[in-house]
Amino acid sequence: MQIRTFHLLFYCTLVLLAISCTSTRRVQQSPVNISGLKYISTYDIPFNLAYKQTVVGGLSGIDYDAQNNLYYIISDDRSEKNPARFYTAKLFFTQNGIDSLVFTGMQFLMQPDGTTYPNSKTNRFKTPDPEAIRFNTKTGQLAWSSEGERIVRETDTVLTDPAVFMMNRRGKYIDEFILPGNLKMKVSEKGPRRNGVLEGMSFADNFKTLYVSAEEPLFEDGPSAGLTGNKAFIRIFKFDVAGRKSMAQYAYQLEPVAYAPNPQTAFKINGVSEILNLGNNKLLVMERSFSTGRLPCTIKLFIADLNGATDVGSTALNNNTSFIPAKKTLLLNMDDLGIYTDNLEGITFGPTLPNGNRTLICIADNNFNILEKAQILLFEVLE
Repeated sequence: MQIRTFHLLFYCTLVLLAISCTSTRRVQQSPVNISGLKYISTYDIPFNLAYKQTVVGGLSGIDYDAQNNLYYIISDDRSEKNPARFYTAKLFFTQNGIDSLVFTGMQFLMQPDGTTYPNSKTNRFKTPDPEAIRFNTKTGQLAWSSEGERIVRETDTVLTDPAVFMMNRRGKYIDEFILPGNLKMKVSEKGPRRNGVLEGMSFADNFKTLYVSAEEPLFEDGPSAGLTGNKAFIRIFKFDVAGRKSMAQYAYQLEPVAYAPNPQTAFKINGVSEILNLGNNKLLVMERSFSTGRLPCTIKLFIADLNGATDVGSTALNNNTSFIPAKKTLLLNMDDLGIYTDNLEGITFGPTLPNGNRTLICIADNNFNILEKAQILLFEVLE
């Protein structure tokens, strides 16, 4: 989009100035108060965009480095199209919202031995399932999560535990977090469900804490979300960043699936696709609902308050009423915006607007499917 007027040029200059000012201040995390979100615009990344001999798609996590005005974006490609990887990019804005996205780099995710991750045909036990990515401003390192794998058949069993890794900005492995026992994959229906594990992640407490969320309930915690309220609880895991160890677990109740699938027995899901730290033990939680037969996803954003919630690290949640879950408050149902929302899986705070308000940026995973869109949504944060 061309800049046509002095007013627009002046606005863009203000935005760049705001970004520059933000980058000098946000080394430490500060609490965020949100009373609402104002939708600004949507940007669609072209399908099968090629960058550095890779296919851009499956974008399931995003985080903003304010000091360098840079976005870290992870692909959930399980080394099928290209080796598992993440990208860096810059967003450019006009008075109407997002003008363009420019990729500035690509790095492969590295195993401890320094090699790229294999696909399932090469070594299905070491194939990753990347989902979330977060940048630690204090150390310059990145955290990323993998959902692992759980395939249980009489003649074909694959159990790969989920994981949370630390890496440098070139994708080199540094170390990983020690996960609690209930995140271990098992042959029996206990522990995580396949493709329903570590989807959300966010640093907190000035990067001393890392919160990680499961997408769906553990088997022992009860059923997946249904069409009516069935007390489907997922877990939010709290980790000590310095020690890489689990500190606590909290229960969070999912909403019902938004729409019935067609046919009625077809696939449906509602789960937590991302979380974002707000400070003071509060998280912004993204719930994503999809039902076969309906192409858009229903995306709801909630504020989850962990203050007063029970540590359920040693407690099964199914048919248990002795714990206190996180309190949740609906912030936005994107169905109310009248826009198309695809498979949104990533959220981050972006640059500050000229009026002083923050921006919130969401990104959608198109699953490398031409019928789906790799979207970037831009919101203004209202305090």
